[in-house]
Amino acid sequence: MSKIKVCYHGNCFDGVSSAAVFSRFYRERIINNRPDWEFAYQPMMHRAGALFDDQAFDGDENAIVDFKYSNSPRLTWWFDHHRSAFLSPEDEAHFRADTSGKKFLDASYKSCTKFIADIAHSRFGFDAAPMGELIHWANKIDGALYESAAEPVEMKAEAFKLALVIESDRDQKLIERVINELQTKPLGEVARLPYVARRVEPLYERHLHSMEIIEQTARVVGPVVFFDVVGHDMEGYSKFIPYYLFPEATYSVSVSQSSFRSKISVGSNPWTPRPRTHDLAAICERYGGGGHAVVAAISLAPEALETARKIAAEIVEELQR
Repeated sequence: MSKIKVCYHGNCFDGVSSAAVFSRFYRERIINNRPDWEFAYQPMMHRAGALFDDQAFDGDENAIVDFKYSNSPRLTWWFDHHRSAFLSPEDEAHFRADTSGKKFLDASYKSCTKFIADIAHSRFGFDAAPMGELIHWANKIDGALYESAAEPVEMKAEAFKLALVIESDRDQKLIERVINELQTKPLGEVARLPYVARRVEPLYERHLHSMEIIEQTARVVGPVVFFDVVGHDMEGYSKFIPYYLFPEATYSVSVSQSSFRSKISVGSNPWTPRPRTHDLAAICERYGGGGHAVVAAISLAPEALETARKIAAEIVEELQR
């Protein structure tokens, strides 16, 4: 039995959707539905230090989707759409020198899911139409293509409920099951499956509680809303809550902590009455982080909390200029 290992951005709707689209593409166009191939999945998380361990690329073929590049000789496929796609200039040079025709980057895409679908169609003849609903919502959610902050925060569409489970649930076997379901079922049907639906209500209650905590801890500093939610177990809150609660803010900066990192999150309000004037990826790259121009983050070691708070304060000050 041969194995394709798919490493995807963990607890991320676009990451999970990318894994599903890549897997269906690989099954249909690369191995032609051969039964002697199995799929294995590993979530990847941004953290301080090395992002890839020795077990990450243990397949006969190995793929990374919606996550940073690795120069490992065992990496076969790579798709990403982040501007901060490389850990070092050497990694970027390694990618630029690649001639395999299986590694792709385009930061102009709103979602990696749509990027994979388009490349798989144009280069390999993959028909992504059966996954159109998933691709549409991945593009909308990762690109924040909403009319207002109310849409993602109030979560009325089924896609938001599925995204809530994907972004909040730490049971990776469950997430792997979702990846497999999304390859053959419409998104709405997957969101209504009993094992998904029963997780929505407690997670939605937690979402409402996180709104209360942000409202209580936030302070507005000029165009920036800042909040420190360390101690509240809030890894994975909706990044649109600050703009729902503080619609006049142009930027949000927050500090959170989990078992594997201290995190500074930096975002911009898509509906701000004042235009964004800062490149948030460029700011975060100076501290070892990255992302997109409109949303970015920095991950430090869990014990580096005070450093994280210092960096957050510096970024708040910079965003006021």
